[in-house]
Amino acid sequence: MSNRREFISKVATICVAGLSIGKLTGANAAMVSESDPNAKALGYVADASNAKGDKFKAGSNCSNCALFQGGSGDAGNCPLFGGKKVAAAGWCTAWAPK
Repeated sequence: MSNRREFISKVATICVAGLSIGKLTGANAAMVSESDPNAKALGYVADASNAKGDKFKAGSNCSNCALFQGGSGDAGNCPLFGGKKVAAAGWCTAWAPK
């Protein structure tokens, strides 16, 4: 009997943890800041028209990058920024065409 209770308790804990992780990476995820250390390292800007450097190609932005994941509207997910959202109009040096 105690094995069954332990099992149910563990399954409930895993479900709650899964829901919590989903909320962190879902629609409520924070936007990445240009001052974030990872964003600075990748030269991320929230507006591609402010991008500087030789790597920037006119017309490139997060929404047409191969790494940009399913955003609707002004923001989407990028695996490079640990669950934080990026601006669809943004850009970074890791940009790759779709």
